[in-house]
Amino acid sequence: MARTVSRLRTTKKTEPDSRSTRPERGRHRLSLPVRLLAMLIGFVLMVAFAVVLAKLTLEPSPASKALVHTNLHPGRSLKAYLDQPAMRDAIKQIGGNVVLGIPFGVLVPVFAPRARGILKVLLLTATVMLLVEFAQGALITGRAFDIDDVILNTSGALIGWVLLGRRLGRAVHARKPVAKAARTTKPAKASKAPKAAS
Repeated sequence: MARTVSRLRTTKKTEPDSRSTRPERGRHRLSLPVRLLAMLIGFVLMVAFAVVLAKLTLEPSPASKALVHTNLHPGRSLKAYLDQPAMRDAIKQIGGNVVLGIPFGVLVPVFAPRARGILKVLLLTATVMLLVEFAQGALITGRAFDIDDVILNTSGALIGWVLLGRRLGRAVHARKPVAKAARTTKPAKASKAPKAAS
């Protein structure tokens, strides 16, 4: 009799809690039509951004040929910008490069669900901007490679991701519901009770 009671106790302990196996609610905050619309708007904005980026960075500037120099030392161009007598020019140069990177931080999480994390967004932005800078230095008259531009663009992507991109990425590409792991408890050892005298 004592054995059957102890067995009943151990089976009750080892049964998984039915509440723990329920899947979590999905994190989708937007309905499918709204998400599709967000993707479409994001695509249009990405195309527009690519056109603006190409116009600003890959358009020849023969008048600047004597003024531009390749910069491989981080901070050198920033110092030159800040040493200019007109503060407006420094703000234009630094702020313009930061603003140019913001769309990456906002749009990359919308288009690339696997690149929603901050490190992947920054890595992708830095890679694209390095390619743009290489193209400027090698192919475009009056343009040069500048590592500080890459740093400023990547900083802009960080700002865009923090302000909006992270939330947009989560809303458009919410993760699938995950079932909680069933709680597993070790079965209690059956106590050796003396046999009941019959």
